[in-house]
Amino acid sequence: MLKTKIAPMAQNPESCGEALVDIDVFVEAGVWPAEAELTRLVDRAVAAAFAQTGTSGASELSIVFSDDAHIQALNAEWRGKDKPTNVLSFPAFSFPKGGPLPPMLGDIVLASETVAREAALEDKPIVNHITHLVIHGLLHLLGHDHETDAEAEEMEAMERAALARLAIPDPYA
Repeated sequence: MLKTKIAPMAQNPESCGEALVDIDVFVEAGVWPAEAELTRLVDRAVAAAFAQTGTSGASELSIVFSDDAHIQALNAEWRGKDKPTNVLSFPAFSFPKGGPLPPMLGDIVLASETVAREAALEDKPIVNHITHLVIHGLLHLLGHDHETDAEAEEMEAMERAALARLAIPDPYA
């Protein structure tokens, strides 16, 4: 397990408050890039998402890189869907979108086989897909969702803008 601290970037540092996030990166199972590369991807993704949302404060976050079997078990237990998915987010605390950060944001879990399969099907670098899914999972922890068309459009726009900060092409194009 690697621990990292990031201070998110901003196009204009005066435009948003400072955020410090203590991040635990844990490779539990599956085939993933090296932990140092994953940590770099996570740091950049979190920084871009925080800059895009203007989030400030201090908190903790856990990112677990796992496999389809584990995420399928989690998906069945917590969402009643007995199938693997690419990413799941588990908030540690409920808080309003745009509200002050809780002491612990929660956990984001990714499944290697599904992530690799999607990246191959969409003909995109796996590191770009991982980055996108970390941003997507983090936005859920920050109170965003995509249950309605309007919510989905808002969340996807934030994802696109955060990824653009990292020069990663629009994943929805």
